[in-house]
Amino acid sequence: MYGFEAMTFNIHGGYLEAIVRGHRSGLLTAADYNNLCQCETLDDIKMHLTATEYGPYLQNEPSPLHTTTIVEKCTLKLVDEYKHMLCQATEPLSTFLEYITYGHMIDNVVLIVTGTLHERDVQELLEKCHPLGMFDSIATLAVAQNMRELYRLVLVDTPLAPYFSECITSEDLDDMNIEIMRNTLYKAYLEDFYKFCQKLGGATAEIMSDLLAFEADRRAVNITINSIGTELTRDDRRKLYSSFGLLYPYGHEELAVCEDIDQVRGVMEKYPPYQPIFSKLSYGESQMLDKAFYEEEVKRLCLSFEQQFHYGVFFAYMRLKEQEIRNLMWISECVAQNQKSRVHDSVVFIF
Repeated sequence: MYGFEAMTFNIHGGYLEAIVRGHRSGLLTAADYNNLCQCETLDDIKMHLTATEYGPYLQNEPSPLHTTTIVEKCTLKLVDEYKHMLCQATEPLSTFLEYITYGHMIDNVVLIVTGTLHERDVQELLEKCHPLGMFDSIATLAVAQNMRELYRLVLVDTPLAPYFSECITSEDLDDMNIEIMRNTLYKAYLEDFYKFCQKLGGATAEIMSDLLAFEADRRAVNITINSIGTELTRDDRRKLYSSFGLLYPYGHEELAVCEDIDQVRGVMEKYPPYQPIFSKLSYGESQMLDKAFYEEEVKRLCLSFEQQFHYGVFFAYMRLKEQEIRNLMWISECVAQNQKSRVHDSVVFIF
């Protein structure tokens, strides 16, 4: 019942909400990022990060450091925090937290299948998988030759099984089919997560509807831009769009027939929340679109902390932490490759 969460929320969710708000106060600030951008070497970055929440994870790392080490250790901190919250959670929060990891599971499945297609070593691929998206039978993905085998041999016992119903074909796996599989799985996952949040009701449904609708609209724009100039038909494109969000259904009809980035821009500028994103881009440009979307997402995620007694803060914290790790990876790569002039290009300030 909306408005009455305060009466009962703290019985099961109060401790974990306090924990996640405490974690949120440990996110890097604009001052931290400005200091990190001034660093000359990866050891300077490590020295600065040891004064933050990442200290215990990085302090024993020997020199010379690599970017991958910094990213791995920062991701390990996120995984430890997530596992602690999941252990303490009761229903329905535990299911909500599990939903957050399904996106990583989909990415891991696609990574392994694509890597196997290009004859990469499975062990090397497993090391690149996101730890939040691991499941028991992930290593056996390499044996599948088509979607049907992929489902029957491996994924039938994972949480992704229900999302595969639309993907199962006997076609051999190639790069195009794998990309279509990724987007079809993501569509089914987002729709399922959206329905679950609606069922929870209250402030969780209100806040998560907005965050998931933004995610669905961003994916619709990315699918449209990435499929321009490919053999994907308008109907195929339309099937990959989620059935909710601000663009649903009329925006999807218009996006399905777009032939270039300027037509996509024309469609998106009809929707006031998305006008500021596209006003930052010059015509014909799509390189900065990802950063503009990330900035808008961060703004929305931060706003979810303004309200209490809802599960949206857990989703928001995980996403903000992932953005922070992307920022650290970009800064570390720029420093390692001596490209200090580009260090601000992809950093999205969080607070």
